[in-house]
Amino acid sequence: MANRKGNKEVTSAKAASAAARVLRDPKASKAAKTAAASALTQRPNRK
Repeated sequence: MANRKGNKEVTSAKAASAAARVLRDPKASKAAKTAAASALTQRPNRK
């Protein structure tokens, strides 16, 4: 597993919202869900 300490990339709120919609869509492909999950892992944690 890669070390994420130096990763400064952050997904925008708009992109994260779209990714969440993809994950909730039962018709979304596995590839789409994988990409959406990857985008959401780059979001900062909520406080």
